[in-house]
Amino acid sequence: MRKILVADDEADLEILIRQKFRQKIREQQYEFVFAINGQDALEKMQLHPDVSIVLSDINMPEMDGLTLLTRLGESNPLTKTVMVSAYGDMDNIRTAMNRGAFDFVTKPVNFEDLELTMEKTIRHVDQMKETLQAIKENNILKMYVDENVLSFMGSREYEASLMANETVEATVVFIDICSFTAISETEKPDTVVSLLNTYFDLMVKEIIAQQGIIDKFIGDCVMAVFKGPFHLDRAIDASLAIRNTIDALPANNNFSPKVSIGINSGEMISGNIGSATLRRLDYTVIGDTVNTAQRLQSIATQGQILITEACYEKVKQSFHCNKIGSASLKNKAQEMMLYEVLN
Repeated sequence: MRKILVADDEADLEILIRQKFRQKIREQQYEFVFAINGQDALEKMQLHPDVSIVLSDINMPEMDGLTLLTRLGESNPLTKTVMVSAYGDMDNIRTAMNRGAFDFVTKPVNFEDLELTMEKTIRHVDQMKETLQAIKENNILKMYVDENVLSFMGSREYEASLMANETVEATVVFIDICSFTAISETEKPDTVVSLLNTYFDLMVKEIIAQQGIIDKFIGDCVMAVFKGPFHLDRAIDASLAIRNTIDALPANNNFSPKVSIGINSGEMISGNIGSATLRRLDYTVIGDTVNTAQRLQSIATQGQILITEACYEKVKQSFHCNKIGSASLKNKAQEMMLYEVLN
């Protein structure tokens, strides 16, 4: 059973929710707890620490929803909040997201959309809890695992297995948030991190939608890998979607986000890279294909998606591209002909 806290001073909403979700309440899939404002919600949270998600209005007496968001982030970091409000203007949406809201649903409520949003939020909370549980289990592993197993984990055989690698055919993408360093030098750390995580989350959704893998976050840059059928096409589709999504965002703290993207496709080595001695390994891809993608991103301007001529020849029937001309890339003996993906 999933416990959901609803914070709203409108009594009619409680009636509507009980009516719309009566079957799932009856089947004990959902249990709802209701609060009339933010302060009441915090008190109810103490009585119901197993609440998975919070549905909160913005405009409430005594304590509004935006203040509740901040307080929940401090006291209940694993609980995610969906704002349900008639105040659906972009300023309120951005403020809510920057304070940690997971999603935003506008009134009058479309209950089908609300349920989909609730299910998505619950899945996210479950994933966070599973990750934390895995970390806890890993931390206490040495306390309970048989000595022979630990001995094997310290053996050369185990180290060799960790260092195993393979050559794969794939596409790698580097996506950088242009000029983000500037805002990190002028804004509070909490603001910077919240804003960066918001942008990253939007990018990740598009990458996952195209079956891509998030390889790593490097500062304000995302590295993603696409494998399998049509990996180059899917990587470009994801990149175009990311560019369009980021371009559509409003300015925040006088910062208008833009991305520069480098894409390259070909053979690369995939394996656990790092130090076996420190037990710090990163399953990643390396090689000239990866290096070239990173260098393409480094020379791409705001809004540009750059690919090599070899990639262009593979996708020219599917995407509209513009010939940029030859360019010299770091550690490349000869200049490379580059193309910009337009749409």
